[in-house]
Amino acid sequence: MKDGDIIQIAHLVSNLDDAIEHYYHVCNIGPWDIYTYGPHNIKNSLYRGKPAEHVYKIAVCWVNGVQMELMQPVSGYSIYDEYIEKHGYGLHHLKLYFKDCRQAIADYEKRGYQVVQSGNIGDDVFYYLDTEERFQGAVIELGNAGAIPEPESRYPA
Repeated sequence: MKDGDIIQIAHLVSNLDDAIEHYYHVCNIGPWDIYTYGPHNIKNSLYRGKPAEHVYKIAVCWVNGVQMELMQPVSGYSIYDEYIEKHGYGLHHLKLYFKDCRQAIADYEKRGYQVVQSGNIGDDVFYYLDTEERFQGAVIELGNAGAIPEPESRYPA
């Protein structure tokens, strides 16, 4: 990977189980690793500068070297809920790889993009930038593609 590579495409969905089944049976995309994330397993989780309390479920798989992510908010409030209120479900973000995320954040801040949500899952760090308006609906996430814990389950089992 090189800095700036797209490593993930993420969609917000209303029902994760239905979305996984649809992608798997209709589009032959999968298998899916399934996780639940929230304050119990995200370190340094911040939403708009305050400790984050939201919980969400995700499913991920690899398609031609890019991770596909399906996300379903479960409780609390986050940028996912903000997005759904404005745009509905669908494409939410592109994740870009950076070896040095701190430097990448500094570079994006110089261009006028602030971090609105962030955290650590295992060795993976993530930073969502406030790009939604200027990118016409798309959020940009920066991350280091670090190792994460094993999934809770997999579809198909």
